[in-house]
Amino acid sequence: MQISTSQLYDRTTTLMQQLTARANTLQTQISTDKKLSTASDDVVAYQKLALIKRAGANDTAYGANIKVAQSLLAQSDSTLGSVESQLQRAAELATQANSDTLSPENRKVIGDQLTAIVQDLVGLANTKDVRGQPLFGGSSGDVAVTQQARDGSVVFSSPGEPSPIPVGEGVDVHASDSAQRVFGGISTASGTSDVFAIISKLASALTTNTNGTAAAAEAGDSLKAALTQIGSTRGSVGARAARLDLETARLTEVATTREADRSSLEDTDTAAAITELQKTMKVLSATQATFAKLSSLSLFSYLN
Repeated sequence: MQISTSQLYDRTTTLMQQLTARANTLQTQISTDKKLSTASDDVVAYQKLALIKRAGANDTAYGANIKVAQSLLAQSDSTLGSVESQLQRAAELATQANSDTLSPENRKVIGDQLTAIVQDLVGLANTKDVRGQPLFGGSSGDVAVTQQARDGSVVFSSPGEPSPIPVGEGVDVHASDSAQRVFGGISTASGTSDVFAIISKLASALTTNTNGTAAAAEAGDSLKAALTQIGSTRGSVGARAARLDLETARLTEVATTREADRSSLEDTDTAAAITELQKTMKVLSATQATFAKLSSLSLFSYLN
């Protein structure tokens, strides 16, 4: 098979163009530390890289949500601790009031203290979270409870549970509980009630000196149930916080694996690229010299 001079020139020119292009690509990879700059460099790798980066962005958002949720849970635990302290004080006062030897004046003093505790509990129930929203507010985001100016009674203002926070693909967590769940649903001798009503009822009986001893005994049992409920809620908060710790550890592990995958697809192996560039330049130089000799042109004339 004979090869014409024009074919030889064409093939050699094409080879030099390919070598020059490869050398330019390697130089760019070395200078930028990136193997891929456009999809045309490696379509499959570029698509995989896009998926990796998208997943990384999603997990970054989940990580931010986890931090918010952890902050809310810590605030919930602290606030519930304050609620627990108020209920313990109310239970102690109920125990003091459960005595026939108290004078009406002493009962009134205890009743006033209990009324103050109700007001403190209302304040705790309406605590604002780190986002400026009601910590124990329901799905509507309104204030958790409202104390009526007319008679001092307390009503739950925001129904439903607080919206969950997404912390992973298909994973979310309730970072706080509704006021109804925290302060309501307490078992009493006459059914279920809430801590505000339980304490207010006792305060009223003591200040009016109406069946104070019996009211104190009933309230004492109800407040024990309320304290048990608060303890269970704090336990649930702790469990959710532990779950977030596990989710954080998972995200960290996944991020490490994902970064290794990204690096293998995108980052330049500088040592290997330099070695290949040196080999490519040697081949290019030899090809140019051979072509120039065969065409009876100097390398300078060929390039110009």
